[in-house]
Amino acid sequence: MDDSLPDEDSLRIIAPDASEIERAAEAALRPKRLADFVGQNTVRSQLQLLLDASRGRGVTPDHVLLAGPPGLGKTTLAMIIAAEMSASLRLTSGPAIQHAGDLAAILSGLQEGDILFIDEIHRLARTAEEMLYLAMEDFRVDVVVGKGPGATSIPLTLPPFTVVGATTRSGLLPAPLRDRFGFTAHLEFYEISDLESVVIRSAGLLGASIEEDAAHEIASRSRGTPRIANRLLRRVVDFAQVNGDGTLSLEAARGALTLFEVDESGLDRLDRAVLEALCRRFRGGPVGLTTLAVTVGEEAETVETVVEPYLVREGFMIRTPRGRAATSLAWQHLGLNPPQDSTLFG
Repeated sequence: MDDSLPDEDSLRIIAPDASEIERAAEAALRPKRLADFVGQNTVRSQLQLLLDASRGRGVTPDHVLLAGPPGLGKTTLAMIIAAEMSASLRLTSGPAIQHAGDLAAILSGLQEGDILFIDEIHRLARTAEEMLYLAMEDFRVDVVVGKGPGATSIPLTLPPFTVVGATTRSGLLPAPLRDRFGFTAHLEFYEISDLESVVIRSAGLLGASIEEDAAHEIASRSRGTPRIANRLLRRVVDFAQVNGDGTLSLEAARGALTLFEVDESGLDRLDRAVLEALCRRFRGGPVGLTTLAVTVGEEAETVETVVEPYLVREGFMIRTPRGRAATSLAWQHLGLNPPQDSTLFG
């Protein structure tokens, strides 16, 4: 087994429109070992036990499912699993596997002990799912050659390997697939104290000097998400370089976050647009997700997976059987007075 991680340039783990500089910066800040991974203490301990036991027995680890909102470290943990096991990491995603043949091509190229990371695994095509069931359980696939009555099924034995699946929508995974994972890790939003540690560590890797109150300011506006914390940190570094002496002070942090429209509660332009639409256009709701998404000019999936989790968690919005509704905290945050005849939530 190869004891090195794959070439970062070959990984497609950041949005396709991100610049090469952003990709390099993102990769540079990723922890390489479990000991360096900040937060998610329960998941980290569980994974450490799983990997230690596998090494002790000299076998490949059980298949692992990583579930949770975007940006909490699912891809990073997959890379860490490969590094801890001194294994090669193969990356793909559910949307990239449209046919069973696509998956068969990937599986047939695996070596013993390889880690196969499937991002957005809940978006696998049904035919690929059925092939994956057999591959995960029995380490074999049946390759169909030809079409129609003359088609022949050829069994192909696979070497032992580990599937690491990542999903933001675990409820969409069919039960037969979910049951084949030996361990499911549920990643939670980070506490501010953990995000402070992430920011301080990342600032050191970027070669920047950061003050403690600046790290707290960035962490408190990062929506409980390390990816956002690192993104905001890089913008603060830019701001301090252009408008100061390069020191990441509280003043620099606040100046950068104001410039990039991230307020004291961590709400950005899209978050406020959703709340503005709820309160100004729909009198606080309830309103359907699709209607709300069209109003703010975004995809419904973006609103549901990127915006909603934080707004609901922080008490700005609730989900009701009739749609999304603003709470009294949302009206207060926007500096608006609710209609006299409205029914306030929260």
